[in-house]
Amino acid sequence: MREVLFICTGNYYRSRFAEAMFNHAAKREGLPWRAFSRGLAIHLADGNISRHTESALGERGIDLAQTAPTRVSLTEADLARAHRVVALKRDEHHAMMLAQFPLWADRIKYWAVHDLDASEPGPALAEIEIQVEILLRELTGG
Repeated sequence: MREVLFICTGNYYRSRFAEAMFNHAAKREGLPWRAFSRGLAIHLADGNISRHTESALGERGIDLAQTAPTRVSLTEADLARAHRVVALKRDEHHAMMLAQFPLWADRIKYWAVHDLDASEPGPALAEIEIQVEILLRELTGG
């Protein structure tokens, strides 16, 4: 099984949605891929998962079991085990990666999905959905 790692700040909202979307689609399509997610500053979020993420997954009929039960901090081992690594927003996460994992900061892919301070949940989560579909096509050559 090959793995995709999604990274955001709190591992609470965007990365968890990406993880669940990816896992749901990969399972549906019978693909040999699985996603997991991590955060660069999980102390900044309270609770296990954003209500926006939980609601959006429910609206799409995606089981919460497609994402981890709680938030987890990113480690070097996570980066090393993943076959693909995506951080959800370059403007936000590149500096954090440079500070915490400088050897990895320029070796991962960055999307441009805003957090709640810059976007409403609907457009941000819809953008993640689009980006996950593009990623799945890249991984399968479709």
